[in-house]
This record gives sequence, structure tokens and C-alpha cells, in this order.
Amino acid sequence: MGADRYRPRRTRRTRRALGGPALLVCGALLLTGCASMPDSGDVRRVDSSPGTDADTQVRVYGVSPGKGEQPVELVNGFLEATTSSEETLPTAKEYLTKGAARRWDPFATTTVLAQPPEVRVEPDPGERDSDGRTVVLSGKRIATVDATHAYRPGEGDYEERIHLSKAGSEWRIDSLPRGLVLGEADFQRMYYSVNKYYFAELGPDASNSRVGQDVLVADPVYLRMSIDPVTAAVKALLDGPTSWPDPVVSTSFPSGTALSRRDQKLAPDDSNTLKVRLTDRAAHVGEARCARMAAQLLFTVQGLGQSSPEVGSVRLERQDGSELCTLSRDGARSFAPDRVNGSGAHQYFVDAGHRVVRLSDEAREPQAVPGPFGEEGAGLRAVAVSRDERLAAGVTEDGRSLYVSELRSGAPRGGAKLHSQGGGAQYGLSAPSWDGLGGLWVADRNPGAPKLLRLREGADKADEVRLPDLKGGVITALRMSADGTRIAMLVKRAGHTTLRLGRVERSGGESAPELSIRGLHSVSPRLEDVDAVSWAGDSRLVVAGRESGGVQQLQYVGTDGSPADVPAVPGPNGVEAVAAFEGGSRPLIAETTNDGIVLLPPNEDWKTVVKEGSAPVYPG
Repeated sequence: MGADRYRPRRTRRTRRALGGPALLVCGALLLTGCASMPDSGDVRRVDSSPGTDADTQVRVYGVSPGKGEQPVELVNGFLEATTSSEETLPTAKEYLTKGAARRWDPFATTTVLAQPPEVRVEPDPGERDSDGRTVVLSGKRIATVDATHAYRPGEGDYEERIHLSKAGSEWRIDSLPRGLVLGEADFQRMYYSVNKYYFAELGPDASNSRVGQDVLVADPVYLRMSIDPVTAAVKALLDGPTSWPDPVVSTSFPSGTALSRRDQKLAPDDSNTLKVRLTDRAAHVGEARCARMAAQLLFTVQGLGQSSPEVGSVRLERQDGSELCTLSRDGARSFAPDRVNGSGAHQYFVDAGHRVVRLSDEAREPQAVPGPFGEEGAGLRAVAVSRDERLAAGVTEDGRSLYVSELRSGAPRGGAKLHSQGGGAQYGLSAPSWDGLGGLWVADRNPGAPKLLRLREGADKADEVRLPDLKGGVITALRMSADGTRIAMLVKRAGHTTLRLGRVERSGGESAPELSIRGLHSVSPRLEDVDAVSWAGDSRLVVAGRESGGVQQLQYVGTDGSPADVPAVPGPNGVEAVAAFEGGSRPLIAETTNDGIVLLPPNEDWKTVVKEGSAPVYPG
């Protein structure tokens, strides 16, 4: 059975550091300039973080089929060849009949398995197939990547069949599943995540948005590692948003816009300007629209990191090479995705006296905030601070009332904005959350009438938000994205709390907006219970939770449900709440059962701030 199921790896691997010579591993691999293994010298730490391979490209080349290979051996060789770095996988197609090679679209979909697929010959069904053989691929599926490059988590059993027939005297594959099937390790080596950027569709909230209408939203996709990442990212951007965010975002590129055929390989010039020549669909756009197009493109390629050249400005051109517009990084600041995040200069929490206090880099001891929420007798259990740190919203200890006040000395507390009829803090109002547009969101957990509410800045009347069927589940906590298009919710159902992400769809008029949460899906399917969540980037969340039968973990996940390219966080014990800053490298802050409020500065260990405190937050 072992001989039928497995075979040695036959690929040749080369590692090329960017801008450096090819370095090849000695031994069974193909070598160039291979030296003997050193037996002296210093011991050095090797960075094994997920981001390492993005900066040091690994080139893998498939091996052509050998003579006389039997069906299982041939299929294993084909699967090895599909993990190569070749752009169109020509070596893998050598394993197929000519007809199958023409029909096969390797990039129609990618199925990701926990391990490389197991291969076995299907037992004889009783009527011997004298002209062919059927080989079965099986494994545990963890995700798929569709033709639009969108990652979709989904665990389950995987089983597909490959049929082989004789082409002359050699076996070749004549029928096979669509796309690729890869083990998780090969997928992580071959693919990388990049954020495409599109503009939020704000509908009736556009005129009331504190940051205007030019709000960029991240749409994460997975692209194959290649020697030309800039071109791959730009093509993916021009293809338009993936299906999940599509109802709440739009692109400024005219429909059908593509790269000119004369401009199919993009790289910045000596002045770090990326020149992008577009087809005639974009030839007549106005200056303002062109600037929005350039902003989408600039922030998309900037997210490629050290694996691609630095881009200082983008010049969009017509097909004849004439200029449409040029946008520099300085000129793009008014579009920057992080401009809606706020400064992140302070961390806030509720102290043992139920007042709101804050920390800063200058003052590491908690200081009471100015205004009524920082006074003795404030009586609060949860707080949210607006992104500009001008307003705060607080929920009372009993969970029944929500107040909004300015963070300034002498500001009035005023009357309650919301009341809940739920009994006790557990069934009252959740901790609130601000988006970057000026909207304040809170869940009423009253078992008799659970609902999700949004208060526009300065409004006294809340808008009720339509929710999908939660099948008896209750929202226990929520966090809004800065761009106002996405909401992360903890939903408790049947004794377990899971993390769900929904998009915010807006319709109706300015005076009577209609808000709905659609497209609700699980973001961390491997966690059976989630205790806390916070936004930690344009398309990233930090989550405290447990796998089935496991201990609590603190980990980053992508909004598409993929593992984030951030090293695991050594979590403190018993995290009950966690907060991260969306806009950059700022300390994590958490509430724990035993150590109170703790802080994790970059490159340091967790430090206790106070032994008693709760509900830590950044603005948002």
C-alpha cells in the first residue's frame, strides 16, 4: 500500500534572495556553485516568521514525467509539478493528454488541504477498464481560493478522481478536477495575501460622514508568488472587487478597464514612478475620477511589502502613452485608508471605581479622562471613544443605559441616549463601538427583543439595523471597522460563542436610512469558542479563543478567514477583552481574569497596568 500511495519528492528548489545570487541546497537537489557545509562560525537566529518567504523568493521547478511511470507514480509526479513556480505550469501539463491539457484551467480554483492529497488507485468496480485507470485523491479540506482570488475557509472531507489512459505506450491523465489541489504548506509557500482597495458605498450616510466619501476599503485576495507581483496585483485590482464586499464597495475604474497589451509587465522607473497604461475604456475619465483610480492602485501596490519595489507615485496613461493623471504618495494622503483610524495616541479602560481612564506614551500611569466619564461616581462598565477622541460613549454598570459625552472638562453628561429592558449587565447593552464615519453601534441583548442599533453623531434617535437570522443566537459583543462597511460580532448560540463578520449595506434616504447586515460568515472556523475580538488592521482581526478541547489562544486572523501573516502572540492567561490599534504598531491591551489590565508593547513582554480594571479599548 505504501508503494502505491507515496513517492519521494522530485522537485528541484532554488532560493534567491532579492537582488542576490541564486543559493541552492546541497544534497538531492540540483545545485549551482554548491560549497561544503561549514563546520565553524557563529550560531545565528533564522527568522521563520510567515513574512520571511515574501522577502526571499523560493523558486520550485517541476520534473517531467519519466518513461514507464505507473498511474499512481504519474499522478504523484503531476501533483508535484503543480506546486512549481512556473507561470502557466507547462511541466504539469506534460502529464496530461493533449486534449486534457487544452481543457484544464489550473487557476479556476484552488483547493487547500491540511496535508498534500493522498493518492490511491480506485478498486476494480467489476467491469475492468482495460484502456484506463482511475486514481482517487483524498484529504481534509480547509479552504478554497476561487477564480477571483478570494479565500473561503471551509472544513470538510475532500475526494476527487483522476482518470488516466494510454497515450502510445505511456500513461497520461485524460480527465481531472478543475483547478489545483494543494497541501497547506505548499499553499502558504506559493500564495501571498494582498489587499486590493475599493471605495465604500456610503449611501444615505455619505453626506453625514465625518471623513467625506473617499473612504477606501480593503478587499484581501490571494495571488500566486511570481517574479512580477506588481503586475499581478494591478490586474487583480482591475478585475473588480470579490463577491463578498462587492455590494458595499465600488471601483473608480470604468467597467472593462484593463492593462494595455503593450504594458503587461509593470515596475517603477528610476524615480519610483509606476506608469500604468490602460485600455481605451479609461481614456476619457476626468481628473477627479482619475485621482481616485490612482489612489486605489497606489495603496494596493504599496501593500506588497518588501517583495516588490517601492512606489513613490502612480502615473496613469492612455493607450497611446499620454498622461491621464499622476498621483504621488503625498497627494494620496486624503485617500489613505488609515486616515479614518484616528491617531491611536491613547488606550482607554474602566478602572476599579467605574470611571474611564486613559494611558499614553507620555503617561504610563492611568489618568482620568476629562469630562463627566472621568469623575467619581461615573458608574460605567464599558466605554467606546470616537476616532477623533472628541466623544465617548459609556454603558452603565447595570447595562441598561448608554450616555454620550464630550471628553473635555466641564462637558455635561446629559440624558441617556438609549435604554435597554434587559435584566442585568449580561442582558443589557453591549460595549459600544464607533466607526470612522461618526456612527456609534451597540447591541441590545434583551432576550425579549434583541436588536442592533446605530446612533449617528449628534442624533437622539437610533436607527435599528436589520439582522440576518441568527438561529437563536445573541450578539454578545461587536466591533466596527473604521471604514464603516464591516462589523465583527461575537454570537452566542447553543452554549458556544463564534466570531462572525458581516457587511453593512445602506439604502433609503438621508432622513430615513435603512441599514442591514448581510453576508454573515464565520471568520475563525477552527475556534469553537471566541472570548474577545478587536480590529487590528484594514483586513485583520486579533482574536482570543479556544479550539475544541484546547486552551485559550491569542491569534491574528484575516477578515477572509485565512491565517494572518503575523507571528502568533504569546497570550496572557484568561483574556476577557482585547484591543488593538488598526492603523499601525501600537501596544495590544487586554483585560485578564488574574492580572487585570495588561499591555504588550512592541518587542516586549506583557506588563500589568493595574490589577483591577475592565473593558480596554482604542478609539473606535
